[in-house]
Amino acid sequence: MRIAIYGAGGVGGYFGGVLARAGHDVALIARGAHLDAIRSHGLLVRTPGGDFRASPPATADPAEIGPVDAVIVAVKSLHLPAVRAGIGPLLGPATLVVPLLNGVDAHEALLPAVGRERMGKGLTRIISEVAAPGEIRHIGVDPYVALAEWDGRASPRAEALVAALAEAGVQAEIPPDIDAALWHKFLFVCSLGGVCAACNQPIGPVRADRPARRFLRHAMEEIAAVAAARGVTLPPDAVDRALDTFDSFPADGTSSLQRDLAAGVPSELEAWNGAAVRMGAEAGVPTPVHSVIYRTLLPLERAARAAATAPVPVPGTFSGP
Repeated sequence: MRIAIYGAGGVGGYFGGVLARAGHDVALIARGAHLDAIRSHGLLVRTPGGDFRASPPATADPAEIGPVDAVIVAVKSLHLPAVRAGIGPLLGPATLVVPLLNGVDAHEALLPAVGRERMGKGLTRIISEVAAPGEIRHIGVDPYVALAEWDGRASPRAEALVAALAEAGVQAEIPPDIDAALWHKFLFVCSLGGVCAACNQPIGPVRADRPARRFLRHAMEEIAAVAAARGVTLPPDAVDRALDTFDSFPADGTSSLQRDLAAGVPSELEAWNGAAVRMGAEAGVPTPVHSVIYRTLLPLERAARAAATAPVPVPGTFSGP
């Protein structure tokens, strides 16, 4: 199976590395110093189980790769417009495109460029980062991927990608309900990231503070209500399960949203809490907690995007892809 990884950062770099190590035909799309380092020295992947180096081909230009069997999109949501503009050369008649982003609607954002016949849905659970140019560090969480076709079904090409990931040592599956799986992850990531960022605290202090913990629960309940209004059925104990996961995380843990805003770089605020507010309004579901989080963090996001000369969101709107 020929696989392109669009975005070789912490997530894409990890999966590209393990797939290449397992002998699969993988090509990476990267940029800048990270791309230069991969081309010069290969990709170093550091994991709790040991380090390894892989040498998949890497480029900034998808046209140098050409059509592939599957594209794993692993960029941050604010880079989806660039993916839409660049993904064309990777697409053949039977290519499967699977986004592994933290938001809940990346597949909808990519649909105009990809077409429904190629568009899949997917999610991942892993904590990893680019530790240095050309170096990926897997910090924690056993790597997991869930994926399916646009309509949630299994197919030979989806099963082939699951098998490739499994051969690479990743727990991978086609779940019974990919939409429920996407929304359950969104419930956790969006709420945790937004609350910790708004509190400007890591997990431990938020967990120990009863009002902050109640705030987090209410944020999760809002996401569950929006999902239900959109016809997605989550388990009755989805919020309790998400809180149990929250309790299992390290006390000093932070989310990528929180780290980006603290560093003054553009974050995924629009695709997380901004999306919760937007989709809640569309469904007629009040989202007061996420509205407060979004409006509280928006000045930081606007400043970061202005500094990066990126489009600046207007208060009260969702300007993501």
